[in-house]
This record gives sequence, C-alpha cells and structure tokens, in this order.
Amino acid sequence: MDRDFLIDLFADFGPVTIRRMFSGFGISADGTNFALALRAGLYFRADEETIPQFEAEGSKPFQYQTRAKTVTVNSYWQLPARLFEDPEELTGWARAALAAAQRAALRKRPKAKKAAKKAAKKKVAARKNAKVAVKNRIPKSGI
Repeated sequence: MDRDFLIDLFADFGPVTIRRMFSGFGISADGTNFALALRAGLYFRADEETIPQFEAEGSKPFQYQTRAKTVTVNSYWQLPARLFEDPEELTGWARAALAAAQRAALRKRPKAKKAAKKAAKKKVAARKNAKVAVKNRIPKSGI
C-alpha cells in the first residue's frame, strides 16, 4: 500500500495524516493514530467495544515475530478485505477505530497526571533540600 492509495481509501472518511512508521504507515485524524498500514495489511485500532466486529468478520489481531516468539497486539485488528471495495462501510469502521483510539487516549491520561504530580513533588523536595543546604553552609571567615 502506498500513500496515494491510502489517501484515496480514506477519502470518504475525511482528511487523514499519513506518516512513515515501521515498515509502513501510521494513519491519524485529529492528531490521533487509529490505523496502521503495514506489509501484512491494514489494521484498525480496536477495543472491547469493537473487537467483536472484527471477530465476526474472521479478522485477527496484528502479530509480529521476534527471534523468540510471536507477539500479538490486541489493540490493532486487520481490516476485513471486503471493506476495500465498500468505501461507505469502510468509513464507518474507520470512525469506530478513531473512537476506540480516543477512548484509549482518555484511559492513559490519569497516568500522565500522576507522573506530573510525582515530578512536582520531586521539585518541591529538591528546593527544600537546596534551602537546607544553603542554611547549613558555614560562612568563610575573612582571616
């Protein structure tokens, strides 16, 4: 799949951003990545709400091989081949994939807030330690 093919494929969906990624492309809308176009096919973001649709179509999650094992990525599922010929239905699946990606992003946010709080606490502690160090300095005498 090349960039022009993907732009045409998502024409009914709306504007998408296509970026080089791994051995293919990452596809995003409104700053949210919702699809991967790789050598093995086109994969859409999925979650507990959309995975049953993929299963009903006989689709499989994205997998890749390492030296030691096969890794399965359950958050991306292969788009059923029949949808390449049905732009209207593909658009519906793409909107569902974007919604799944947005839900995943919302679930990640609390972790970011916790990390920011932890970093802020570290800064406060560092300032206190610096003040104590300055206070405890022994003044140099002018002898």
